[in-house]
Amino acid sequence: MKILIVDDNPTNVIIIREILKKEDYRNFITASSAKEMLKLLGIGAEGENGRQRASDIDLILLDMMMPEMDGIEACRVVQQYDHLKDIPIIMVTAVGDSKKLAEALDAGAVDYVTKPINKVELMARIRLALRLKREKDWHKERDQRIQDELKLAALVQNAVLSLPIMDETFEVHAIYQPSFELAGDLYAWYPLGDGRYAVILLDMMGHGISSSLFCMFLASVLKDTVTTYVEPEKVIQELNRRFNQLYIEKQLVQYYFTAIYLVIDTRMKRIDYVNAGHPPALFFEGEAKQPVLLESNCHPVGLFDRIDILPQSLSFEEEGHLVLYTDGLLEMAEGEQEDQLRFMTEHLNGGHEWREEAMRDVFFVDDSNQERDDDKCLVWISLKEGTDKE
Repeated sequence: MKILIVDDNPTNVIIIREILKKEDYRNFITASSAKEMLKLLGIGAEGENGRQRASDIDLILLDMMMPEMDGIEACRVVQQYDHLKDIPIIMVTAVGDSKKLAEALDAGAVDYVTKPINKVELMARIRLALRLKREKDWHKERDQRIQDELKLAALVQNAVLSLPIMDETFEVHAIYQPSFELAGDLYAWYPLGDGRYAVILLDMMGHGISSSLFCMFLASVLKDTVTTYVEPEKVIQELNRRFNQLYIEKQLVQYYFTAIYLVIDTRMKRIDYVNAGHPPALFFEGEAKQPVLLESNCHPVGLFDRIDILPQSLSFEEEGHLVLYTDGLLEMAEGEQEDQLRFMTEHLNGGHEWREEAMRDVFFVDDSNQERDDDKCLVWISLKEGTDKE
């Protein structure tokens, strides 16, 4: 533990040093002015931005009344630097003015001792300040480890998301913007052979670590589920069964997720789907300006042990595009669902080709000054004629 003693009176410095030595505190340095203290902390003489290096000083004993710059002003300067503001400062003062002492505490000091210095009182306040500093440092280190692990988890979570497919008759892309470091949306697609593709988009209730862990579980079983069961009704029922196997005793919140799952047959020009409580997908075919809605036909997954599903089918003749999305995009528009769907249609019907820049400009402009309330995800599927003609 390193202690910095700041006082313009050499006698006061000697007294404090001797008290510390007798209590076995020998790692200390001294400064004869507030400006010298700021230099030792890596701050310029006028309090301008200096080197942002971590300080090895654990406690400052700062005289309140000094020429040029007093202790209160120096304390305010230290508080302007994030890497220094957690160093506890104990004011040493002969002033008994309660207003001045309150001003010192408001400036960032954690405590004070009065002159003439009482050894017992000084050491008690030093031990308390150092204990609080150790606890704060421990919390900062723990929080940093958690943040590092969350960033790694986000990279792992992002790695399980499917990459774009750009085949002759089928193309799929996605944009994803989580509201937090970890998110509760998941998308995936799988070629099934013979011009067939499976596509799923799901939205887990809630945000953060718990929702992301449920998403990672679903990602781990999704490929096996889709390739084994294929058909929409069976896939959603199997996901419901798997999800309900995650019985967590005494859980305070019942987790569930909405999902839309499609099997697209580009040869038969047919879309089979189940929408489990998810916002309606939009299908634009040919020159049509108004989309066909792939609306919900069963309740969300995970609410009940059994899920009754009436699968739906949709045929198409011309080129077109499908847009799947989570409710974070719908909520960008005010009003009822009809108003929100009108907003979506207005920005999604301008041609069947993927337009990433335009989609980002409309739906994914990131305002760093505003906290995002919900994850945003958009999946764009282009259905093309292809070049082979028989």
